[in-house]
Amino acid sequence: MKDQNCGYCMRGDLLDAFGIYVCELSVSTLILFKEQSHPGRCIVAYKDHVSELVDISEEDRNAFFADVARAAKAIHAAFHPDKVNYGAYGDTGCHLHMHLVPKYRDQYEWGGVFEMNPGRVKLSEAEYAGMIEKIKANL
Repeated sequence: MKDQNCGYCMRGDLLDAFGIYVCELSVSTLILFKEQSHPGRCIVAYKDHVSELVDISEEDRNAFFADVARAAKAIHAAFHPDKVNYGAYGDTGCHLHMHLVPKYRDQYEWGGVFEMNPGRVKLSEAEYAGMIEKIKANL
């Protein structure tokens, strides 16, 4: 099921406003978050427009978390963060997804909660493409 107003469902301009499609995983989509205050920040979005983990089968829930772990492993290998923070939100878009936010010692927001969209760091198309290439090489 898809929601016509959801960037995760419809992609195109709705997704382009905040992210770049990377690839499909087993039951989800991997998206590079355009705001890169935390180098390597990505989103893993479930394949269907559901709001809650309790709205999917146990099998899909396990596959979703396996996708999150696979993406986190690729982020660790590609960008070498000291920690990846995980955030599950969706109280406005209501699409099950998880933010994977690499954190680096002595850098932006280390030791605190990450800001949802600080708007500090935007990259060139070539820089985004290079990040996506590094992530895909480590999936």
